[in-house]
Amino acid sequence: MEFTAGGRLEVRLTRADVGKRVSVRQLTGSGAGGEKFTDTVGVLTSWDGDVLLITRRTGESVRVPEAALVAGKVVPAAPARRRGPSASFEELAGVCARSWQPVESEPLGEWRLRAASGFTGRANSVLPLGDPGVELDEALTRVRRWYEERGLPPYVQTATGAEGTQERLCAELERRGWRSEVTAEVRIAALAPLGDRDAEVSRVVLSRGVDEAWLRRYQRSGVPGPHVLHVLNSGPSVWFATVPGEPGGPSRSGEPGGSGEPGVPAAIGRCVVDGRWAGFMAVEVAPARRRQGLATAVMTALARRALEEGASAAWLQVESDNDGARALYDAMGFTVHHRYHHFRSL
Repeated sequence: MEFTAGGRLEVRLTRADVGKRVSVRQLTGSGAGGEKFTDTVGVLTSWDGDVLLITRRTGESVRVPEAALVAGKVVPAAPARRRGPSASFEELAGVCARSWQPVESEPLGEWRLRAASGFTGRANSVLPLGDPGVELDEALTRVRRWYEERGLPPYVQTATGAEGTQERLCAELERRGWRSEVTAEVRIAALAPLGDRDAEVSRVVLSRGVDEAWLRRYQRSGVPGPHVLHVLNSGPSVWFATVPGEPGGPSRSGEPGGSGEPGVPAAIGRCVVDGRWAGFMAVEVAPARRRQGLATAVMTALARRALEEGASAAWLQVESDNDGARALYDAMGFTVHHRYHHFRSL
């Protein structure tokens, strides 16, 4: 179906274009100032009845009534980035998964069911990198059962915003009542400029294992049972960074580590080297020591070690609402490659 709207704009879309990246314009109102339009670019994830559903690279779903559609066409995939390393979604998803491995894992076709006693969403969600081997409804039934048997809520980790990501799966999950609870950016950068930064790395101590002091700074660990240590120590080549806290008693703020409480680091970080990639995780700084360059020092020290092991590209994950961390990573040259979302069955 190809038609014109008002003799000026063309809609060159059909239902056969579901799954393709499109650009559409819809009429949103009119008044004394003339007609008002809204443009949307994303993946056409469904066209049911008289409503188009378009998923933007951020994961946001936009409903466009067919009657309001005044222009639309298929557009090429987003161009390759001019800065930093090139990477496909498939390659980067595999690298991210290997850096944060669950205690328990089971295949469902090309999907991977993962569990680690509830420690982090990444280690307790399905990684759907292909065909589950059964119809989607049957796959989701098996997912629910698998997680219920372990006393865990069922989550599916999906991705949007790059060629080969899973906008259609996101739409199908939403249609079935699953809801996205977490959205994070997967960012990439060249590694050498990070290692070349003028940072105070002399106080950063690198080690192959995580110790009790490191865990006391790590906000996600809670009670560090074996499942936490398993996940943290997993990966091809794992390094931990620690900036020791100041000696002496508690600070005026009462905040441990860098605040004065002995044995609690002022800053920590984790890096996993996997071929050409170095992934940065768990970079945390005591609140009393923030904006003193400690996060940069930790990442620079880890980057230099990763360069020694032959890595050339960097990646990290940051939740979309963490404005402070996103600003730091902007300054370090990290750009968004894609976003991932944790969908929960309600």
